[in-house]
Amino acid sequence: MVDSKLWQLAEKFPKPFLREATHWVHSPFFNRQEHLNRLWAYLSDTSKQANPKPSYEGAFESAFPGEPYDAQKLRLAMSGLYHLLLQFLAYKENQDNQPLQLLQQAQALRRLGLEQQAQQQLQKAQKANQDSSFRNVEHFRLQYEILEEAYHYSLRDRPDSPAYLQELTDNGDIALLAAKLRQACLTLAHQAVYPAAYQPGFIDEAIRYIEARGLLAQPCIELYYHYYYMLKKPEEEQYFYQFRDLLIREGQAFPSREANTLYVLAINYCVRKVNDGHEQYFGEVMKLYREGLKAGHLLENGQLSRFTYHNIVATGLRTGDFDWVENFIHEYRSKLERVYRESSFSFCLARLEYARQQYEQALPLLQKANYRDPLLNLAAKTLLIKIYYETEEYSLLQAHLEAMRNYIRRKKVIGYHRTNYLNITLYARKLMALAPFDKAGAKKLAEAIRQEEVLTEKAWFMAQLE
Repeated sequence: MVDSKLWQLAEKFPKPFLREATHWVHSPFFNRQEHLNRLWAYLSDTSKQANPKPSYEGAFESAFPGEPYDAQKLRLAMSGLYHLLLQFLAYKENQDNQPLQLLQQAQALRRLGLEQQAQQQLQKAQKANQDSSFRNVEHFRLQYEILEEAYHYSLRDRPDSPAYLQELTDNGDIALLAAKLRQACLTLAHQAVYPAAYQPGFIDEAIRYIEARGLLAQPCIELYYHYYYMLKKPEEEQYFYQFRDLLIREGQAFPSREANTLYVLAINYCVRKVNDGHEQYFGEVMKLYREGLKAGHLLENGQLSRFTYHNIVATGLRTGDFDWVENFIHEYRSKLERVYRESSFSFCLARLEYARQQYEQALPLLQKANYRDPLLNLAAKTLLIKIYYETEEYSLLQAHLEAMRNYIRRKKVIGYHRTNYLNITLYARKLMALAPFDKAGAKKLAEAIRQEEVLTEKAWFMAQLE
């Protein structure tokens, strides 16, 4: 059952969602089928367990107690509950958008012929949108829709009045141009990783219009303007610094999800600069991570992605911020998804202890942790290779390398990762077999490592041969 869409959805619900979804499912307005209530109770209770193992049989027994198992009947029930939960998610998406709700209320009241009440709700919608701290594309798009609704009332009352027309034009322009610029940036960012031919449309004309009309005063335009030129002219670093400073200063003008995307775009730019040999950009990555955490923009629904957790630790170790990394590892442990929490925590703590050369503290963290993710398991095994070699535990290293090769063959680790980790074990064996004063052999091995295309630990191997 773990592969079903229903379970995959239910498993992702944080605790507050579970409670609210229970109220939704049990509401007779949305659901009058008692077996769906029981099925949801089974799934929500199972998802709270430390090692959840839902089963079709258990789900059917809960939904239809005392009845013989019927796979088709269960599939229909699961489908019904799945769509009920999708309705709940749609409600949650709009729950915090008060201006949109007020606009929709005004439109509904107008259709019922209650125009005075409709105008009252419309005024509230306009005030709520203006009072919002957000100034992103969606803010101006919603403001345009509110003004458009207001314009129809003014047109009916005073056909000769130009009320709202300039505001409609201004907000429409900002929404359109900001959206166009944002899309151009996302397209360029995608092209930087996956080369493809795209037709960006009238982006050059849009930029000229933005500059001529002084629209760079709007954060939703200015941010993407600088990011656009970051990608178009990566050698002109002032665009990055302007983007970075504006993002830190104006990040709260964007919903957290969009701010998160902006931070990721900035970090990816820095990573590309590092890959091009500009190692000072490690410090910029660290600054972005710190500011993003401080503002809460790197969290989603209160959780921190395990990938971001690992990347922050790796960056902090690279910049030498060991004490900060230690505090981060502990502080954000509870923000990790539960299923990966302990493995990510122990691995990152082991990386820190290794960086401090505290091998005795690192070893038990690597040896006892339960790494469910094969790639994290292989990363932990790679760290053990380094520790065994640097502490001259060659017999342990020999056995470990054999076990690691068997693990790679047994697990379905495909493509790049399989090649990379097999190469790590291969060169570790060659490094261990190298005679202490064999300079010619060391030079030959160093050249082979230097020429190897797929080897993430190339720098470590080269350091051992110096």
